[in-house]
Amino acid sequence: MSELYKKFLKDSERVAFDKNHRKKINFNIGKYDAAVINGKRQYRDLELAKNRAAYIKHKVLENLDKYLNEFETNFERNGGHIIWAPTAEDAVKEIVNVLQKNAVKVVVKSKSMITEELELNHALEKAGIESVETDLGEYIVQIANEKPYHIVTPAMHKSKEEVAELFSEKFGIPQNSTPEQITSFVREKLKEKFIAADAGITGANFLIADTGSVALTENEGNGVLTYSLPKIHLAVAGIEKIIPSIRDLDLFWPLLATHGTGQNMTVYNSIISGPRQNGEIDGPSEMYLVLLNNGRTELLRHKEQRRSLSCIRCGACLNACPVYKNIGGYTYNTTYTGPIGAVISPHLQGMKEYKHLSFASSLCGKCTEVCPVKINLHELLLANRQESVKLGYTASSDRSMQKWAKKILKKRRMMDFGGGKMKNIVLKMFLKKAWGPRRTLPAFAPKSFNKLWEEQRGEKKKS
Repeated sequence: MSELYKKFLKDSERVAFDKNHRKKINFNIGKYDAAVINGKRQYRDLELAKNRAAYIKHKVLENLDKYLNEFETNFERNGGHIIWAPTAEDAVKEIVNVLQKNAVKVVVKSKSMITEELELNHALEKAGIESVETDLGEYIVQIANEKPYHIVTPAMHKSKEEVAELFSEKFGIPQNSTPEQITSFVREKLKEKFIAADAGITGANFLIADTGSVALTENEGNGVLTYSLPKIHLAVAGIEKIIPSIRDLDLFWPLLATHGTGQNMTVYNSIISGPRQNGEIDGPSEMYLVLLNNGRTELLRHKEQRRSLSCIRCGACLNACPVYKNIGGYTYNTTYTGPIGAVISPHLQGMKEYKHLSFASSLCGKCTEVCPVKINLHELLLANRQESVKLGYTASSDRSMQKWAKKILKKRRMMDFGGGKMKNIVLKMFLKKAWGPRRTLPAFAPKSFNKLWEEQRGEKKKS
């Protein structure tokens, strides 16, 4: 059993029985569920929209090299600079080089999971560059020295009272401050950072191949300020973020908003096609886009699991997952959590170390049901499990148990041996620990169905 797996089990045990944590998560996800029901009412045929989105993403993944080349050509024609990053280390090195070359001391960042994947804030701090998160949820977890709890809602695990206590401790504001007062306080602090920043860093929700543009969607306006005020804009995106045409946004933006927050559309939707052009009065003088691989081509080579690269990071599968709602986001110990994280993390970070995430599922299929791009997540979890077994990443006790189960189940004589009483004894001896301390072992009936059937047939023959 790996150390990561041991930690996962220990953390799961602790969080699952934390009633205060459960109350906060159920409250926040409950509000999300209610909003999504209303958001979906804008669709006359939601399944058709999801099928179209799934088809487009499938087409992109099957022709990824073509679309990436098209995007690169158009983006550079617009005046942008592409940086290809095979690994997270390459991406961080290139980003730091650009910032140091331009003597950048302060960076503002909009919410971006891919920069969390790079652990970019930590790297910038080591390089002597101040990095400030400008999304309110991200800002909260940054000053708390924590990582985002959720793909869409970084501070979902904190109550308003806990946030007020945190801000009182860090900034000395009254401990009974309301959410509105805290928001106003943060707005004033961030204004100073936006003005002082030499560079802005964003992620990218979509990369548009036919125009060479970055599409960014957010609700607070911080993203718009992050890329438009500083002299340098650095965007970071995974190579899978491509969509073929700007016309596809009318499909993907509402799907992302509806499944991410329950809105018809998010408040701020930007299409960024490069740095400031001649005659334009605002925008950065330079724009760079870091295109990150970091294991994505490893995932792409798997015929089944490559479908997970269609993900648009809406977070719907996390909110639907009974496991996530019980063990929370930090237990996964990965950037991407919930069902989508359990599918992709073993490929991005190593199957041997992270295979246990694919087993942390009830396989109820709710994640597949809610996915806006029709990723068959629960089936991909099974594919990961199968792969981990083929690679030999299973405990010897598990292999031995499966071996004996196969022998017994193939022979009726062995299945009937000893009757129900003997079977119950064997079950307690060999499976009680694996079954778990909080579940009652199922009990075998005194007589098997086969035995009862034979007896019934015998009685009929006598009569």
